[in-house]
Amino acid sequence: MTMPTTAPTAHALADVTASDSTLRRFLHGLPGVDAVGLEARAASLGTRSIKTTAKAYAIDLAISMVDLTTLEGADTPGKVRALGAKAVHPDPTDRTTPTTAAVCVYPDMVAVAKEAVAGSGVKVASVATAFPAGRAALDVKLADVRDAVAAGADEIDMVIDRGAFLSGKYLKVYDEIVAVKEACGTSARLKVIFETGELSTYDNIRRASWLGMLAGADFIKTSTGKVAVNATPANTLLMLEAVRDFRAQTGVQIGVKPAGGIRTSKDAIKFLVLVNETAGADWLDNHWFRFGASSLLNDLLMQRQKLATGRYSGPDYVTVD
Repeated sequence: MTMPTTAPTAHALADVTASDSTLRRFLHGLPGVDAVGLEARAASLGTRSIKTTAKAYAIDLAISMVDLTTLEGADTPGKVRALGAKAVHPDPTDRTTPTTAAVCVYPDMVAVAKEAVAGSGVKVASVATAFPAGRAALDVKLADVRDAVAAGADEIDMVIDRGAFLSGKYLKVYDEIVAVKEACGTSARLKVIFETGELSTYDNIRRASWLGMLAGADFIKTSTGKVAVNATPANTLLMLEAVRDFRAQTGVQIGVKPAGGIRTSKDAIKFLVLVNETAGADWLDNHWFRFGASSLLNDLLMQRQKLATGRYSGPDYVTVD
């Protein structure tokens, strides 16, 4: 059973955001993270073996959860159209292959992506708020969001102000997320990116997860994919624990998106095991779990063909991008 998200003022923890002091008290009152235990559990779950029919199901599920992404300065309309075509028909030779969940592009490419996936059910996600550094004034960030939504974005991936967060200015980060959520209106879901590789500690990742959820995030997301350390099994496990516990306390279900560094089918299946064993089967759906990736889809397609035919395809079977 899945439950829709609600406005941040509607849930049982709304009073903790009444002031900077109450928010700080709540976030610093969260249980400390046992780093050794967290990493050991993530490693243990990563050893689970999935075979045959279950593996085929997992590969198709993973394909359906991919946010197929291009976020480069050299992006062109032609490249974005090709990305959209691949999202709609990942394997043109096999129309039973699921579509991806979304394509993810910069705001100025939203209209092109929207046209490329029209009628397919594939969503268009757009990074905004001065991605990836987030170093801009709030009015600039909100204009970025509104432009993307006006162009047709179904989802907005925002970055938090890590400088403010690491300085302990939690209410500033909270208010910014709330403002971005409002700018999304009713037509776009909001993914909040923490850039976990810059948060330094697991305790900070747990605090950021709860802060994002309290502010009304529809998804919490590990990374931009633009730094050295992106999604890991351990930081994703920690975020899955957070959404599980948040729903238990509030009745509000929040999605999770690991992004960056997930390149193989084996990696993706490890993350699906984490989802199932930590948050539960309710999150095994692309409405609640995504992979931010550019190259993962290629390996998923090659492994899918291997299961179907018993052999790997040649190097020209999948596109490089």
